[in-house]
Amino acid sequence: MTEISALLTETRSFPPPADFASAALVNDRALHDAAERDFIHYWSEQAATLRWSKPWDRVLDWQPPHAQWFVGGELNVSENCLDRHLDGPRRNKAAIIWEGEPGDRRTLTYYELAREVRTFANVLKSLGVQKGDRVGIYLPLIPEAAVAMLACARIGAIHSVVFGGFSPDSLRDRMNMRRRRS
Repeated sequence: MTEISALLTETRSFPPPADFASAALVNDRALHDAAERDFIHYWSEQAATLRWSKPWDRVLDWQPPHAQWFVGGELNVSENCLDRHLDGPRRNKAAIIWEGEPGDRRTLTYYELAREVRTFANVLKSLGVQKGDRVGIYLPLIPEAAVAMLACARIGAIHSVVFGGFSPDSLRDRMNMRRRRS
């Protein structure tokens, strides 16, 4: 057991290369130090940069071993990933840059991605998908997978992503095996 415990202690340091560190968005310790001094205040400030549909009552409710962050608050991930960027200079900046295997390349701006997500969210709603419904997303690693996830989040549907590289038979077998265990 002592051998395993020894593996849990790491004292080495791996500083980044100087050229990488100089190009970093945050290249001094002030942000890190602020978080260490008062992490509740720090995370409250960070969360305030997001759009909240309902503000939180408490930043942290810590009842070991359970922690709840931003208790009482509600936000929509899709809105925060997309909508808040549409009114400013990011509207026409790349949100997704995708490169496929044979050299295919697609770039979706925040505006284009938001349009695709809204369209797919409306498709889901037209099929009867509502907040709290479960949706399985079975796609390869293409931009449409992100569109589907964000569309589900936009309408409040719970989604599970299955990499499209699994064969339909393999997926069916796994789902049936899970059903038998329940």
